Amino acid sequence: MRVGIHLMRFDSVPASDLRQELAQTVVAAEDAGVAWVSVMDHYFQMIAAGFPREDPMLEAYTTLGYLAGVTSSVQLGVLVTGVTYRHPGLLAKIVATLDVLSGGRATLGIGAAWYEEEHQAFGVPYPPLGERFERLEEALQICRQMFDPSNDGPYEGTHYQLAETLCSPQPLHAPEIMVGGGGEKKTLRLVAQYGDACNLFATTPELIAHKLEVLRGHCADVGRDPGDIRVTMLHGGADLLNGDVDAFVEEITPYRDLGVETVILRPPATSLSAWVRDHVAPAVGPLAELG
Repeated sequence: MRVGIHLMRFDSVPASDLRQELAQTVVAAEDAGVAWVSVMDHYFQMIAAGFPREDPMLEAYTTLGYLAGVTSSVQLGVLVTGVTYRHPGLLAKIVATLDVLSGGRATLGIGAAWYEEEHQAFGVPYPPLGERFERLEEALQICRQMFDPSNDGPYEGTHYQLAETLCSPQPLHAPEIMVGGGGEKKTLRLVAQYGDACNLFATTPELIAHKLEVLRGHCADVGRDPGDIRVTMLHGGADLLNGDVDAFVEEITPYRDLGVETVILRPPATSLSAWVRDHVAPAVGPLAELG
């Protein structure tokens, strides 16, 4: 089982030190065998999660570009981009660029968007939920087309029209497409139809088992092998913060048995590099031994 880290708090050091802190964090993660590094894609911190909106929040793809330059093996992605944040043609171009400059390590993480307050704050249109899902499906189609070197023709959708889908240079490898969220009627259907990976929140093994059963049903409907979809899970890692690696491995084992391939850990309010060194790194080997 692989370990990832999700960098979503940037308040432990002054802004002038963030560059060094991030570099130390991802280099330590890579040295420890961490396989995935992601960042949030938000304009400001999540007030719904109890954080002050004034807390630091870095622009996602600029940050990933920097992280690509100081790493060599970790997979890089956003967990996840709201479909409303960037025109899908531009998003595909950004991700293709990240893939080229990272040596083929980019994942395109995308979802339907939910953070209405930040849309209002920045004047970004926030359509109703049904339309956001319609836009999400069209964005997935556009990105698939732009990552296909044999098709640079137009795209005609209800919400997006592209005269050309030229993407040059093409990504080194078609970036993995991760559809974030566990909505059973729409989100998991889009995973089955378009996704290479999904991301679920760690809840209980029983609920994750149910979500994966729903996903298998959608895969059957579209003629897709569910084994082709990488299952990832976002987890708080409380046992690791308490220094109890064995308890963490015991907690994670049932998820591994269900088919979760990567557990992605979120940091507490502490130095990111210290968190990786003291709490994440000790878990990488024991989880890898799970198989």
